[in-house]
Amino acid sequence: MARYQIILAYDGTDFLGSQRQAGARTVQRDLEKALCKIGWQGRSILLAGRTDTGTHASGQVASFDLDWGHGLDDLRRALNANLPNDMAVRSVNLASADFHPRFDATCRCYRYHLFCQDVRDPLRERYAWRVWPSVADLMPLAAIWPGTHNFAAFGSPTTPTGSTVRRVMSAEWHHHDDEWIFDVSAEAFLYRMVRRLVYVQVAVGQGRLSADDLLRALKGKPDVPSSSERQTLMAGLAPASGLTLVEVRYDDLV
Repeated sequence: MARYQIILAYDGTDFLGSQRQAGARTVQRDLEKALCKIGWQGRSILLAGRTDTGTHASGQVASFDLDWGHGLDDLRRALNANLPNDMAVRSVNLASADFHPRFDATCRCYRYHLFCQDVRDPLRERYAWRVWPSVADLMPLAAIWPGTHNFAAFGSPTTPTGSTVRRVMSAEWHHHDDEWIFDVSAEAFLYRMVRRLVYVQVAVGQGRLSADDLLRALKGKPDVPSSSERQTLMAGLAPASGLTLVEVRYDDLV
């Protein structure tokens, strides 16, 4: 019996998130079904993090214990032969017996895609958010987020009594033609935090919020009184379709 670590990619469109839910199609459920077909007898796999309904991944990490008498490439091929077409195991590695993909992670990296176009684009919108009216330069806004802050205005704790303080390691916008890409890395994120950060930055880019609004919210000092329109914008969420978990880092702990 050995513990394995896999890197998993999936198109999240038709999944009700990553975590197992009764009667629902999830990433965990489909991966466990594939494992059972090759002799896995465990009760539950471990995932590096939860992704929302409709959110994609190119670098989700999972681990499980398995009695497997063949090579790592054979295990990757066996899993992919039993996984649906919208999921794939990119790599398989042996891990230490106490490796935990969530608790051992030191950094998580997400990428959000959006594009500015007035006419819908059914192909692109599967993996990006179509934004209209167009946005002004978003690049300076990325400098707001790095550092240790209380992100209570931009997400919910992952447990009822959990902290809303998070350390963002890097944040950056990239622009090409009509497309904007937001890359952000942190030790951990609040629930729906990345989608909210993207939404409020787009609202600034469209002139509906100011950069000062974001700074005040990050410092826990929103305007008083605050308009109902501003409150609604600050609580908005970018669509899940534009979000991808691209990497989970472990500082060579695996």
